[in-house]
Formats: sequence, structure tokens, C-alpha cells
Amino acid sequence: MGKKVIQNITARLERLEKVVFGHKAHAVQKEQRGLKGPKGGILLLISRKFMDKSRTAQEVREELKKKRYSYRIQVVQTALNRLSIKIGPLTAALEGGKKVYVKRK
Repeated sequence: MGKKVIQNITARLERLEKVVFGHKAHAVQKEQRGLKGPKGGILLLISRKFMDKSRTAQEVREELKKKRYSYRIQVVQTALNRLSIKIGPLTAALEGGKKVYVKRK
């Protein structure tokens, strides 16, 4: 194949990808690479400033559902507890008898 033919095929492929995947879907997919599992979902919420305010495990679970991370409450709770150790990105506290999590400052 000639160089022009390869360039033509590459240009057509790029146009098809833009139509099929769109720019926004590609950007979201690129951001979520490496953010797998419940821990990855929570780290995504931290990066999007969702955890700047204190949140319960149930609130975190509901927000994760919106981002297409579907986990049971026990799984989310375990991930939150593991991220709230002394050197972790979160801290945990009791407010009104419920455990809440917030980004460590």
C-alpha cells in the first residue's frame, strides 16, 4: 500500500471514531482509566471534589451509581474505611451517630 492510501484510511478511521465515540465520551473514558473497582470510583469522586464535604457511605454509593460504579453498601463502606487510614486521602468521623467521610486537608 502506498503512503497516500494509509493516510486516507487513517483519516477515515479518525472521522468514524469521532462519530461513534464522540469527544465527550472519549474524555470520560480516558479519565476513568486506571480507576477500577470501588477504590477507583471513590478516588474519582475525590478528584471531582465530591468528598470536600462530609458524606455518609450511602451518599457515596449513590454518587458512584451515577458514575456507573455499582457496588453494595458493604463494599463501598470497606473501600471508604481503607482510604481513611492515617496516611489515606480521607478521614472519618462520627456526626449524629453516623460515620461520615471527608477529604483530608
